[in-house]
Amino acid sequence: MSATEQSIGIARTAAHAAVDKIAQDIVAIDVSERLAITDIFVIASAPSERQVNAIVDGIEEELSKQGLKPVRREGRSEGRWVLLDYVEVVVHVQHEEDRVFYALDRLWKDCPSVDLQLEGALQSSPQVAASDVVPG
Repeated sequence: MSATEQSIGIARTAAHAAVDKIAQDIVAIDVSERLAITDIFVIASAPSERQVNAIVDGIEEELSKQGLKPVRREGRSEGRWVLLDYVEVVVHVQHEEDRVFYALDRLWKDCPSVDLQLEGALQSSPQVAASDVVPG
């Protein structure tokens, strides 16, 4: 069983919101085969705690427009690694140092990636370099 279309839609919305807040290295991993509790991990990073929190705010704002609120939010006060749990999708926004240290991408490398369709988002956000976003 792979991620549902609904989960993919949520992940894409979160990723596009992250791009709007200049997130780096955005990826989505389909973990539905390995975990029964969620379908997709979205992972993004930023160079500062302030930027991590700005990205989180942007994601929450965009998903709330679809009537979605996280059932759990962790790490907001520290701004190093914020987890937003939307049940089908779990969003991890990490400080770039924590991203390297915890290496979630590497831990879940055996799972398929999800195409986040960020190519058009890069064109509409000129301050984001193509090298800052890893195709999902």
